[in-house]
Formats: sequence, structure tokens, C-alpha cells
Amino acid sequence: MSKSNTLSFKNVNRLAIPALLAGIAEPILSATDAAVVGNIPVNATEVLAAVGIVGSFLSALIWVLGQTRSALQAIIAQYYGADKISEISTLPAQAIYFNILLSVLLLATTLPFIEQIFSLYNASGLILDYCVQYYSIRVWGFPLTLFTFAIFGIFRGLQNTFWPMVVALIGAALNIVLDFALVYGIEGYIPALQLEGAAYASLIAQAIMAVLSLILVLTKTNVSLKLKFPIHPELWRLVGMALNLFVRTIALNVALYLANSFATDYGASYIAAQTILINIWLFSAFFIDGYAAAGNILAGRFLGAKDYNSLWELSKKLTKYGLIISGGLMLVSVLLYEPLGLLFSKEPEVITRFTALFFIIILMQPINAVAFIFDGIFKGMGEMKYLRNVLMAATFFGFVPAIFIGDYFGLKLYAVWIAFTIWMLIRSGALILKFRQRFKPKVSSDI
Repeated sequence: MSKSNTLSFKNVNRLAIPALLAGIAEPILSATDAAVVGNIPVNATEVLAAVGIVGSFLSALIWVLGQTRSALQAIIAQYYGADKISEISTLPAQAIYFNILLSVLLLATTLPFIEQIFSLYNASGLILDYCVQYYSIRVWGFPLTLFTFAIFGIFRGLQNTFWPMVVALIGAALNIVLDFALVYGIEGYIPALQLEGAAYASLIAQAIMAVLSLILVLTKTNVSLKLKFPIHPELWRLVGMALNLFVRTIALNVALYLANSFATDYGASYIAAQTILINIWLFSAFFIDGYAAAGNILAGRFLGAKDYNSLWELSKKLTKYGLIISGGLMLVSVLLYEPLGLLFSKEPEVITRFTALFFIIILMQPINAVAFIFDGIFKGMGEMKYLRNVLMAATFFGFVPAIFIGDYFGLKLYAVWIAFTIWMLIRSGALILKFRQRFKPKVSSDI
């Protein structure tokens, strides 16, 4: 495929739109749980708060330990661009088994300490009880998610985002149906399991996604999942990239932990409102992330082929597309300002706190778009060390001081979201600057 065809609007969207749809399926799993349990008739605020806390913790774990997907995707894309894909035939299976080992480690280290973990989030009493109840079921889906993520990384590295989209959409649709059936029950057939029902709905959906992913990688690719030795040299590079992303994501989760910890400390209505706000923020992030995924896939390919002109052009086009998408998200959010909150909760105090803060999430959309687009490009190039350093700086020199200063002055949830805004400004600015410094001198003068 020629450069013009590769970077055409049609081809970029061929990669981006399926990735976008697959990406939003992930926050839909948590958002659906939150929306459904937030409307149960008993202790809805406490249940919603627990789902928010556990959802945040699980997202943190997935982002930390799921980074092998990005590393595997980047390596496969670079070999694909260099037309040397046969040289890494044993790597995918080794990467998948590595993910399985990580998931076993997670189960062994968190299950015995569930109460202590969520006590660190300032959860107590009924909220803590609900956290333990929900997490003890949801955590068993974690190995399934890591397996599915690794398969997605294989497909994306091979420039295919269609099949991951199919799997993700089936999983999301199934989760929605099961949420209503298991949480509220079906008279005469299924009892109303309430919070446990939401946990089982997510677990079943994750299991189906893992099975479908296995079937598709075996039938739609030439990738072998048979573990073969010796260890491929690129596995150590993959582990190194994943470790950098691991450290980076720990910094990310410091921000998420502090946000939820402060909100929980302010009271049940605050953490309930924070749950709604963060779910909408994550939904928009994953929505824009479809174009970041296209950047990830194509940047690895162009870097492997040493095609710096196309890499530069890719950054310009994806930034434009990302800003257009963010503008659309802003418009929809303005038009549905209060109704979006009412999807999650009907409690007046919770909705009041939500509507007071939602404008900040709306204004953040263009900043998020630029940060996520360049984040995807840097992942595709394998620049995990720089991504690690940027996020650590944004967290410990931006987010942390901002939230503590805001809390000191009694800003409460405003402090949380001002801190998030500063966090994203630092991330986007640092990535743009580094990209221009590195590649502008390598680009032909007519680009």
C-alpha cells in the first residue's frame, strides 16, 4: 500500500473506528455496572460508591499489568513494517504465557488482603462490605482480560483492528443484557442478585470474550499459541517495555487512587458523583483512544520502515481527527449535561455534585485528545521509557501538588478535577515537544 493510501482518511479510519468501538467497550463494562446498580432500590448510593472504588482499582490493575499488549503490539507492528514478521513467530505465545503468570501473581497477592486494600481508599462500613463482595467475584475475570488483551495486541500489530472490535462489542452487549437480568432478576427464572449480579455479569462477559479471542486468533491468523523454546530475544525487550509502562501506570494509578481516596473521605455522595464523573471521563478517553490506537499501529509500521515523512504526516492527521472527535464529544455532553448523570443515579445530592463539576470534564476533551493521540504514537515507536518519565513528572509534579493544595483550600471535588486538568496539560505538552524535537529534523522540507 502506498504512503498516500496508508495515510488516507479511509485507511486511518479502517484502523481507528474498530479500535474506537473496541476501546469504548472496556469502560462500558464498568459504566454499565455503575448505572444499573446506582438505580437499585436499597442503599443505591453506597452500592454505587463501592462499584466506583472497585472499578477504579481493577482499571488500575488492568492498566498496570495489561501493558504487555502495547509492548507486543509495538514489536509486531515494527517487524511488520520491516517485512520481517516471520522472525518473531514464537514471541506471541511466550507473551501470552507471560500475561498468565502475571494474572496468577495478582490473584495470589490481592485476594487475602481485600479489606485492607479498600480501606486504603477510605472505604468503611457498608461501602467497604460492598467493595469486598463485588471485588471477590470480579477479580476472577482478570486473567481472562489479560489473555484477551494479549490477543488484541497480536491482531493490532498485524494491522487488524476489526476482530478485536467484534469481540469487544459482543462482550459489552452481553454484559449489558446480563447486568439487567442478574441485578434486577427475571421473575420466575432468575432472582435479583443486585451487586453480586453486576459482578457475575462482568465475569461471564469477560469469559466469553476470552473464548472468542482464542477462536479468532487460531482461525484468522497464522500465529501459533504453542509455547516453544528457546525464549525469543524480543521477549526481553517486550518485558523491558512493559516494565517501563508498569512504572508509568503505577504513577497513573497514584492519581486515580488519590482522586478516589479524597472523594471517599468527603462522603458517600462525593464518591458517588466522582464515580459518575470518572466513568464519563474514561468513556471519552477510550473513545478518542481509537485514533491513538491507529497511531500506535501505523507509527510502529512507519518506524520499522524508517519512513519519517509518513510518521510526521500521521501525527498531523491524527491530531486533527482527534480534535474533531473531542469537539463532537463536547457538544453531546453540553446537550445532555444533566441527563448523563441521571443515567447513573437519581439521588438529588449526587446529581447536584455531578452537575457542579461536569463542565471541567467537557473543557478537558481537546487536551485529552492531543495527549492520547501522541501517547499512542509513542507506544507504537516503543518509546516506553519517555512515556514513563512524562507520566511520573505529570503525576508527582503536577497532579499530587494540585490536589493537596486544592484540598487544603477546601475545594473538594474541584481540587480533584483541577489536578486532572493540570495532569493532562503536562502530558500533552511534553509529548508534542519531544516528537517535534526528534522527527522535525528528519522530515523532508516539502512536508
